[in-house]
Amino acid sequence: MDMKTMALQIIDLQKVAFDNGYETIVTLQDQAEKVLNAFMDQTGWFPAEGKGALLEWTTMYKKGRDDFKKAIDDGFDQLQRYISSSSLGVVQ
Repeated sequence: MDMKTMALQIIDLQKVAFDNGYETIVTLQDQAEKVLNAFMDQTGWFPAEGKGALLEWTTMYKKGRDDFKKAIDDGFDQLQRYISSSSLGVVQ
């Protein structure tokens, strides 16, 4: 089997595994946000200042989460381009 093809398949596997794990985390965080919002809406004693802080916090972690995903995706793309342009040999 061609080493380049094998390396690209391994990278694809790692990317799929990362994407699946990332989507799981996104789902859990989004569900936690829904629960938090429901709690804040149903609780009369929760201060408006606290709600604002929590909304700002969720916006920041979503941006951080998206930036992290973009950085990882860019890394996978760079690695795939590097391996595709390399001269890895054929294993016999």
